[in-house]
Amino acid sequence: MMSVKGKVLIAAPVHAILTDGLKLLGYECVQMEKISQDLAFSAMADCCGVITSTRLQLNRALLDAAPQLQWIGRMGSGMEVVDTQYAAQKNIRCYASPEGNCNAVAEHAVGMLLSLCKKINLSNNQVKQGLWLREENRGIELEGRTIGIIGFGHTGAALARKLAGFNMKILAYDKYHPEQIIAPVINCAGLDAIYKEADIISFHVPLHPDTINYFNDKFLDRMSKGFILVNTSRGIVADTNSIKSGLDSGKITGACLDVWDPEPLPPLGTEDRRLIDEISARPNVIITPHIAGYSYEALFKMSKILLYKITND
Repeated sequence: MMSVKGKVLIAAPVHAILTDGLKLLGYECVQMEKISQDLAFSAMADCCGVITSTRLQLNRALLDAAPQLQWIGRMGSGMEVVDTQYAAQKNIRCYASPEGNCNAVAEHAVGMLLSLCKKINLSNNQVKQGLWLREENRGIELEGRTIGIIGFGHTGAALARKLAGFNMKILAYDKYHPEQIIAPVINCAGLDAIYKEADIISFHVPLHPDTINYFNDKFLDRMSKGFILVNTSRGIVADTNSIKSGLDSGKITGACLDVWDPEPLPPLGTEDRRLIDEISARPNVIITPHIAGYSYEALFKMSKILLYKITND
């Protein structure tokens, strides 16, 4: 009879390929997808592993409450939910799975862009209301336009591969891994070319102290022409008031936002809720509830990747 290696808390939606694989290796999987931060202290007390997404903040206090913890698996890419430096001090291995949902996020970004530029969502709603407006819904094409991709990890690269088929000029800037940017994408040493040329800006950066409010009034002012803003990274990467200012002035000609700050929707009557309601009501804005990387295929791929990393390190 196989001895149990230890208990693993599954604190995120996962595919059965991950839980079945862990069980075959001798782990006991305890699935608590909707666990709260407070309950995690007792739930993780005897765990050797945890699978999480964005629900838990694996900070010092929580890591200290799990003395048997050996590894952490993150469904997705954002390791800001884990105090990775403290985990390293405690010899806790940390694994992310950005390879698993990068295609889903890239497809979603392209989908939002096409819907906005072709006025698909807007005109669809009008037809359902009995309106048949053709001239008012004349769209624009992506071909021949210039996009600036800021952050060129797995997702930024996946987006570039898809947009290359639209015959776009693709500029990319990555502070952390500029060597990953290869032709036909143009590797920008700084943001000046993007400020000058971009018709579309798409953010794919990790959440670090220097990426909070990356898009702000200063960034907006430096843009030479009107542009479409796409953000599928984290809501706090783009300052909400700067988005509103850009839309008010017409400098931002459209916005595709899969993330918001804060999430989920703020309560009715609050200033944050007033802002999102005002911005989302505009015909040139598409907002989705942080679902870009939430496809069925991404769930499978992230789970498979985590299982491989956990068992082959």
